[in-house]
Amino acid sequence: MTPSLQPRTDSKPATAGGPELAIVLPTLNERDNLAPLVERIENALGPAGWEVLIVDDDSRDGTADEARRLSRTDPRVRVIQRIGRRGLSSAAIEGFCATAAPYVAVMDADHQHDPLLLVDMLAAVRGGEAEVAVASRFADGASMADWNRPDREKLSNLANTLARKLTGVDLSDPMSGFFLLPTATARALAPRLSGIGFKILLDLLATADTPLRVKDFPMNFSARRSGESKLDRAIALDFLAGLYDKSFGRIIPTRFALFGTVGALGVLVHMAILYGLILTVGTAFSWSQAIATFGAMTFNFWLNNWLTYRDKRLDTPDRLFWGWVSFIVACSIGAFANVAVATTMHDAGFHTFPAALVGIAIGSVWNYALSSRFVWGRY
Repeated sequence: MTPSLQPRTDSKPATAGGPELAIVLPTLNERDNLAPLVERIENALGPAGWEVLIVDDDSRDGTADEARRLSRTDPRVRVIQRIGRRGLSSAAIEGFCATAAPYVAVMDADHQHDPLLLVDMLAAVRGGEAEVAVASRFADGASMADWNRPDREKLSNLANTLARKLTGVDLSDPMSGFFLLPTATARALAPRLSGIGFKILLDLLATADTPLRVKDFPMNFSARRSGESKLDRAIALDFLAGLYDKSFGRIIPTRFALFGTVGALGVLVHMAILYGLILTVGTAFSWSQAIATFGAMTFNFWLNNWLTYRDKRLDTPDRLFWGWVSFIVACSIGAFANVAVATTMHDAGFHTFPAALVGIAIGSVWNYALSSRFVWGRY
């Protein structure tokens, strides 16, 4: 019989029957937060009936090693160390599929989410009151005073309005990173989840064939205990990418759409540099074209690294340098393929415009394939 969650006692953790609740903690450089958080979870849930699944994106601060250290003395703690894969959403999906517990929760490891809410959230889902329990930053009684980020509050309010229209679910915080649901529901939806970015709850709600019944639980959203936030200004674009993926991702893959958008912006950068050099410096066209091409490639690499491949972002000087070199080489090959195909079609009698478009399409697909494999897939 599965042990129920009870207030903490001094007895040893029971393991017979397995845990009822799995708590998935996607982590990236959260070493110092793990032990205190496991202690807080135990204080909230008692000594038995739960497990913690730490899904770590190969943190450089030794988060996975710290998780293994905890696991050696506490069988309720398990770790999945991911190599070459990053992103909160995909980490949560792996957690869904790695536990036998009938219920699963996702929460941050930075102590901004209060484990005490798990007791009531589990009771609501287990009792059939809701299919998904969500810890909300915007429900009546919630507070973000400790967070002290009014800019993020405004952004979240706008995102919530758009998310409600996409999912058809009326709740106060569909962008929350702290929620609980039956594991069977999560696993059933997993094959159709995009796994893009940070907003796994939005992905779940938008993927369900019929709107899931959701209950909000007001949350006091706290300040981070230790370390640095993994979110940056690209989070708004990440959210828009999630909306795009659920709407059009089956037609044109989201990452390719972002790559193409960056490429279009690169054309504008190219033209700005080209005409700037010709008109203001008087540089010869050939040199201006070469410099503009190099500048546009560098711009494209920077923006793709920041946005398109933000889950695989190159963030150290050596990786940035070699990634940039590889990107220049890949795009040079793509440019050659572009010109070769377009010229061949034009010489065969095709009109200039469609020949050029086909060449651009061939070059774009080539650049995307090589960049995905040999730039952000390798470094």
